[in-house]
Amino acid sequence: MASKLSPYRRIVVKIGSSLLVDRKDGLKGGWLDSLCDDIAELRAAGHEILVVSSGAIALGRTVLDLPARTLKLEENQAAAAVGQIALARVFSQSLARHGLTAGQILLTLGDTEQRRRYLNARATISTLLQLGSVPVINENDTVATSEIRYGDNDRLAARVATMMTADLLILLSDVDGLYSAPPKLNPDARFVDHVGEITADIEAMAGDVGTELSRGGMVTKIEAAKVASRGGTAMVIASGRAEHPLEALARGARATWFDPVGSSSSARKKWIAGQLPRERAVVIDEGAEQALRRGKSLLPAGVVDVRGTFTRGDTVAIVNAAGARLGQGLIAYDSADAQRIAGRRSSEIEQLLGFSGRAEMIHRDDLIVEAAAKAAVVRE
Repeated sequence: MASKLSPYRRIVVKIGSSLLVDRKDGLKGGWLDSLCDDIAELRAAGHEILVVSSGAIALGRTVLDLPARTLKLEENQAAAAVGQIALARVFSQSLARHGLTAGQILLTLGDTEQRRRYLNARATISTLLQLGSVPVINENDTVATSEIRYGDNDRLAARVATMMTADLLILLSDVDGLYSAPPKLNPDARFVDHVGEITADIEAMAGDVGTELSRGGMVTKIEAAKVASRGGTAMVIASGRAEHPLEALARGARATWFDPVGSSSSARKKWIAGQLPRERAVVIDEGAEQALRRGKSLLPAGVVDVRGTFTRGDTVAIVNAAGARLGQGLIAYDSADAQRIAGRRSSEIEQLLGFSGRAEMIHRDDLIVEAAAKAAVVRE
């Protein structure tokens, strides 16, 4: 699969419920197998693939033979409980035909917003990718406390894409892209193949193009495009109605492409730079400072002092012994644990803390280093 998808190394693929599940017949097994064939081909070409799949509730309500009406919250949750097991099983079986292992991840929007949960989710998904697995991600609808809407997975997919610094988010849908008006209602609707910037006019084009199993429509897709674009991830809305939808997209099938704003890495660095750690800081030695300026991570061995109280995932300042601020980043340990391992080798972490923590105090992906040292704002 060259051409359209070749520039993108890490790709998130979001699947709409109506593509995967038929209200009467249940799972569309042939379609799923064709999608997994595409995923296997992309993997063989060197791409990393993450899947955000709707369909657990739709599949569960079919298995439970629930009536064709709007379900109560508890009925949705019961359907999700049954559907999540079925969804994980069918993905696992289909990917296994290509020697690929599926890993199920259940998230809520809060998991991508609260720092500790964000870091845990990202670390787990990163490890799955490193081990060659295909993460299959779904919203954890069984514990949702607000009304469940299928369109939520569009926004969740965008948040996953930015969290994982994906290069491209593919929204496979029952529509092939954005039109100037709902095409079913207006035969003269103009197809939009490229969006460089999401303006008020673009937002006005979003109509409620939903079905019984896929109610998000174009509105949530435009909202997802905003999240992805601001996070530095390109996005495309493409039809998934036919089999082998990723192959079709790679070969130039009609779709709407959204440009990112900057790169994904710089977008996250800007987010980190915008935080205000104030009195939370780690003091590092000269060797660690030189390593950071070479693009390395901050290891515990280079930390000489820990100041303030913080929890894992908080933003802390990085200062040198002279009191000059060198940068800041997301800390991988609570302040008490950071104190215990400061100045020690990473191989000693498990012995010191009683659990095997991360080798880095602050990973290079989670820190920014100032071009020139600034006066420290952290007090003793």
